[in-house]
Amino acid sequence: MLVAGASVSLIAPIAAQASDVVNLEEMNSYARSTKNQSSRLDSNTFINEVSEDLAILKGRVDGLEVKQNEFEAGGFSDTTVMNGKAIFDVGGVENSSGALSEAIGFQYTYQLNLNTSFTGDDDLYVRLKTGNATDVFSSKTYGTYLTSSNGNDDTIKVDKIWYSFPVGENNTVWIGPKIENYYMHGATPSIYAPITKQFKLGGNGAAYGASTDSGVGWAYKGDNGFSISSNVVSKTIKSNTGFLTDESKTNWSTQVAYTKDTYHLSLIGALKYNGWTDSYYTTSLGKARPDGNSTNYGLRGYWRPETESQAVPEISAGYDISYVDAQDADTDAYFVGLTWKDMFQADDKIGIALGQPQTADTDTVTPFAWEAYYSYKVNDSVTVTPGIFGATDRTGTAGVDLTGAIIETTFKF
Repeated sequence: MLVAGASVSLIAPIAAQASDVVNLEEMNSYARSTKNQSSRLDSNTFINEVSEDLAILKGRVDGLEVKQNEFEAGGFSDTTVMNGKAIFDVGGVENSSGALSEAIGFQYTYQLNLNTSFTGDDDLYVRLKTGNATDVFSSKTYGTYLTSSNGNDDTIKVDKIWYSFPVGENNTVWIGPKIENYYMHGATPSIYAPITKQFKLGGNGAAYGASTDSGVGWAYKGDNGFSISSNVVSKTIKSNTGFLTDESKTNWSTQVAYTKDTYHLSLIGALKYNGWTDSYYTTSLGKARPDGNSTNYGLRGYWRPETESQAVPEISAGYDISYVDAQDADTDAYFVGLTWKDMFQADDKIGIALGQPQTADTDTVTPFAWEAYYSYKVNDSVTVTPGIFGATDRTGTAGVDLTGAIIETTFKF
């Protein structure tokens, strides 16, 4: 239809000039006719036929415009923007416990992001997602859950949905039936991009651990780099518990941060009630909540060099500590992430992360987890990332060791 419109737009100017162009076919016919030997050519000789041609073309153009308007009326709103990605992962995990399959796994994730604005400043965000994550790359217990994993069994589902809007110049409010706490923070606590989800947000444990559920939040972002935010998420999806009731698991998080171009420092306090636990970056005893309640604090910071340097990495770090009700044993965790950019070619990246998962005082061993990867762009839309990861005493039990390897290919559109 667009091609037809463009063609008509090229034909119309030619037709509009037809009154200034001699009709050669009519002249040949005239010259061969003996009946018109004595006729005299004037400006009205071919005007009737030209007028008829113009009328036909105008009718066709009007018809195309009507059809184009009908098509646009049924299309996306011009204030809706969509992008997405598809991710392929292939690899495997060798583990001493035998709890994970050691077969080579091949999985995918497909994601669409839709952002719609109604005022120019607000945003209705919807994320559609599907995938077929295998057990080897979706274990929270052993830390092998990939940031790209999705286990919707090939069914496209609404993965996130919320509405955000500004209040004044420096305040933002979120409300959504499917949202996580960290989307409503005033600042991002880490610039390290992990391949395993345990290292997300500088350690995805007691302080920053979150869950997709019903939530509301507010954030103030000052022009000088200072920000403060507070939000609440309550587990009400697929349950008979009410929002913010004594029966629902609730996470109330408040973050204070100071962020500049080259560095960031933040402190978060997360009050978690009614049995809320976090599983990505923890041992079995580290996530235990006998009374169901805990008070958790997380310190985060990062630094990046002022000028581009292949030798000097970006550094992200984090430390968490938890005070667990009805339990003498408290927990702690730490994380360090290093990122080198543009090492061998433009836009490539080397990442290394290591740390101790959330560990209770009663754990008899000290767990350790790590990962390393090299990410390079094939072109603006395709990125390939080979990576390795591993752990020792990962669950808090001696001898639970593992080593994994993947090749991840991301297609963005």
